[in-house]
Amino acid sequence: LAQAHFGIKGARVAKFSAVVVTMGKAGQARNVVKTFGKTKRSGLVKAGEKKPQAPAKLKKGVEPGSVLILLAGRFRGKRVVFLKQLESGLLLVTGPYAVNGVPLRRVNQRFCIATSTKVDLKGANCDAISDAYFAREAKKKSKKDESGFFAAETEKAGVSDEKKAGQKKLDEGIAKGLSADVKAYLKARFSLSANMYPHELKF
Repeated sequence: LAQAHFGIKGARVAKFSAVVVTMGKAGQARNVVKTFGKTKRSGLVKAGEKKPQAPAKLKKGVEPGSVLILLAGRFRGKRVVFLKQLESGLLLVTGPYAVNGVPLRRVNQRFCIATSTKVDLKGANCDAISDAYFAREAKKKSKKDESGFFAAETEKAGVSDEKKAGQKKLDEGIAKGLSADVKAYLKARFSLSANMYPHELKF
């Protein structure tokens, strides 16, 4: 029939198309070859290298000297004074320790509420404090003998005298500019009671 309608060439084309259709029905996999250009992307990071992380932008109302309310951690509910933002993006805050017992700490700004109260930081110098200040000292592992296997280790690494002196010096510079009302405000713990809604409060 193909020869009658299309001639010999038409019959060959018909046979070829039939073969293609049967191969498609058999589920033959289609191979796709990807070609890549010779140009290199400048934004790619080489293996083994870490891309420097840019510190997060400070929230609205968070400025050096602002009073923040901590929402998580050991001192949640306490009011602290914001000093500066560290290279890691965390916030450096202090109670001061002499006022409400909160020492120098690093906190995430996600777990803080910025208030409209501000403190004068002219007498405080925190330029020397960085993320390395909070690094823990590496402890050497010692082999346990039979006698000391069941003995409980009660020794705890306390705060060094150098850090205590630095905390005291920093607190003195901040506490000088605090009035009696601000000190009472910093000592008071933040909490919500009945009929108090956070979205309606002005801090």
